Amino acid sequence: MLTLPFLREFPDAVRAGLKKRHMPTGLVDEVLAADEQRRKLQAEWDGLAAEVNDLSRRVGELLRSGNAAEAEALKEQVATRKATQAVLSARQQEVEARLDQGLLAIPNMPHASVPEGKTPEDNEVYRAWSGPLPVLPDGARPHWELAESLGIIDFPAGVKLTGSGFPVFRGKGARLQRALINFFLDEARAAGFEEIQPPLMVNADSARGTGQLPDKEGQMYYVEKDDLYLIPTAEVPVTNLFRDVILEEKDFPIRLTGYTPCFRREAGAYGKDVRGLNRVHQFDKVEIVVIEHPDRSYDTLMQMCEHVAGLLDKLELPYRILRLCGGDMGFTSALTFDFEVFSAAQQRWLEVSSVSNFETYQANRLKLRYRHPETKKTQLAHTLNGSALALARIVAALLENHQDDQGIRIPTALHRYTGFERID
Repeated sequence: MLTLPFLREFPDAVRAGLKKRHMPTGLVDEVLAADEQRRKLQAEWDGLAAEVNDLSRRVGELLRSGNAAEAEALKEQVATRKATQAVLSARQQEVEARLDQGLLAIPNMPHASVPEGKTPEDNEVYRAWSGPLPVLPDGARPHWELAESLGIIDFPAGVKLTGSGFPVFRGKGARLQRALINFFLDEARAAGFEEIQPPLMVNADSARGTGQLPDKEGQMYYVEKDDLYLIPTAEVPVTNLFRDVILEEKDFPIRLTGYTPCFRREAGAYGKDVRGLNRVHQFDKVEIVVIEHPDRSYDTLMQMCEHVAGLLDKLELPYRILRLCGGDMGFTSALTFDFEVFSAAQQRWLEVSSVSNFETYQANRLKLRYRHPETKKTQLAHTLNGSALALARIVAALLENHQDDQGIRIPTALHRYTGFERID
């Protein structure tokens, strides 16, 4: 969430950011109008409070001097002003609620390097794949056909047990999933990330802290009886570990990684692009989260991107990196890089990771601050996160790109995790 002082000082910059995101700029005017009304109400309330204090003092003086009748008249004036204060307080609460809602509705400001554009087609190719794309043998099949013929993913069983978008992994398919999770976690720990195993459900405060509420409410599974949300990513519980926390400068950077299942309703998704593992409602993912000093967050962002790139190199998957345009970027992000792997059997690119810098946007919601070592004043920290990696589409790409006439070749980096080199 943007801070109110920032919005007051730089309204034109916020309007420009909203334009880049192709969002209405009237949100700025609504928030500033509510802020002005709130301040006027507060000034009026404060004025009345001063009058009440003065009148109350005079009442005491009159009573002490024996002027009871005059004191009673002033008491009536005190009561009238207090009644007006109560009305003003109620109006203030209404205006403050409208102000908070307005601030929550304004997304993060795009970084200066975010390209113009409205749709995914406008995203900038930041790093293109320089090598040859996989050439598959005749008769190569998409992963959903491969998985069925090899008996490693049972899509109909998932439909039977739960519904569409909940695949069942079996045999070497389940072992491949587990191998990838362990591989990603080991790589993250080797890079200095502390492993976290968080809850899979969070409360509304946590969802609001990282920006899932109110922006993505319709995409989350909600447990109404307990007022809890199934997590769409480990980013939510892991980042919220630092809600209402004041750090010291020496604490930076804080690097965390966590494996969790992820749950997303993906409302409205249909068609050929959601076949098999292309888009599912439950999938496994290893997330990396960094809490960083504002002066170093963009260097850290690039380090995180290199970490993800290294994972894809070891999995022998062709990939490219996109810098998302203003219209395609997430609500809370200031700058996002998407990683896409090439699906040789489908002849398309599949997103497998997003690495983002949120600057102070999440930290302001979380009240995540750090103390300046000299002034002792607190400032907002920067938060970053990235998928490292999301398994569903990684599995799809591994199956398709590494298929041959006999079956599936497992990348060398995974052999010690899988215990097998092929799926035949």
